[in-house]
Amino acid sequence: MDRTAQRWPCYTEAMLDELEFRRLAETALDALKQHLITREEDDDAGFEVEEQNGVLNVTFEEPAGKFVITPNTPVRQIWISALSTSFKLDWDPAGSAFILPRTAEQLTPLIDRLIQEHLTA
Repeated sequence: MDRTAQRWPCYTEAMLDELEFRRLAETALDALKQHLITREEDDDAGFEVEEQNGVLNVTFEEPAGKFVITPNTPVRQIWISALSTSFKLDWDPAGSAFILPRTAEQLTPLIDRLIQEHLTA
């Protein structure tokens, strides 16, 4: 057995972590986008959703506003800018979902709640 391999960690371990995060985030954001598109098709949705370069934007006409949902690879979180607040979701391997640590809300239910709060403000 090569002793050098035992002493030096594989440089791809960090890369695999990043690649795994990117894969998980892309899957989560794609599912969220499909959920929001389905909701948007409802005439009473009150918002529009669009994706640009991996970032989801949810835009409201009345009351005016915008949510920005983006993966933040360096810290391995999904960030949501909404309702004048920043929400930072971590990956929960036990639940296989991105969650807001302080409430344990998963990404899609959290976005649904924030949209409702915006529309009823």
